[in-house]
Amino acid sequence: MGIREICGRKNFNYFSKMKETISIKITNPDEKVAAIIDELSANLYLRFGSDGKNSFTDWEYENPKFLFVIAEIDNEIVGCGAIRPIDENIGEVKRMYSKYPGKKIGKTILAFLEKKAKTIGFTDLILETRLKNQEAIQFYQKQEYKVIPNYGKYKDRPEAVCFGKSLK
Repeated sequence: MGIREICGRKNFNYFSKMKETISIKITNPDEKVAAIIDELSANLYLRFGSDGKNSFTDWEYENPKFLFVIAEIDNEIVGCGAIRPIDENIGEVKRMYSKYPGKKIGKTILAFLEKKAKTIGFTDLILETRLKNQEAIQFYQKQEYKVIPNYGKYKDRPEAVCFGKSLK
């Protein structure tokens, strides 16, 4: 009996899709990718009561230190992430999202962002997430991000937890 007979057609397709390649593309956070950004915002709102949009309003399209990427599998946008400058040497990771858990989409996006951050000239990356977002906390810790003191607008927010990673 082959795997098709054991798992059934539907499950077999799921297993075969796991081998699909994740491609990362640099783009702008505009109407072409609005659906994935809106999906992220809706997900955050349902889970935590805030959509995170206020943290992503000062995008500078022509500034090369601002980087927005999407992840695609078979031409479907399945994730996104961004970096924006905090200062000359520090970039902030923003709008990280993976549509399908367990497919290494987030890990692939973050690895790409880290590599590009180095070429842009950043020596460190920082980010904020909510204490309630245990999935994100565990994800960033697995990617070797360490808890840092809350920064910027997150300084006096007990619901926030901030992370940092040296790219040196």
